[in-house]
Amino acid sequence: MHELSITQSVVDAVCERAAGRPVREVSVRVGTLTAVVAESMRFCFDLITEGTVAEGARLEIDQTPGSGQCRACDSDFALTDLVLLCPCGSADVEITSGRELQIISMRLG
Repeated sequence: MHELSITQSVVDAVCERAAGRPVREVSVRVGTLTAVVAESMRFCFDLITEGTVAEGARLEIDQTPGSGQCRACDSDFALTDLVLLCPCGSADVEITSGRELQIISMRLG
C-alpha cells in the first residue's frame, strides 16, 4: 500500500507549512496513472493526522485523467492505464497528464 507513504509525505508537508496553526482542509491533485486509490489515501490521512495540527481535517482529492500524445500520428488520446499504445497502433507515446501528485491548497482554521 504505497498510499501510506504518499499520504505521510503530504501530511508532513502540510503540518510543516501550517507552523502550529490548525488545518481544516487539504486539497490534493492525484493523477489516475499514479495508481493511488482515493479511498485508501483518505483512510491513511485520517490515521496519520491523529495528534497533529491536521487532525480532523478534510482531505479533498481531485483525480485527473490520464492522457497521452502519439509521436507517430500526433494525436492526443485518453489513457486509462500504463499500457502506452495509441489507437493508431504506435507505442511511441508521451504521457501528458495523469501522473500528477500535488498538494493544491490547505485551509487553516
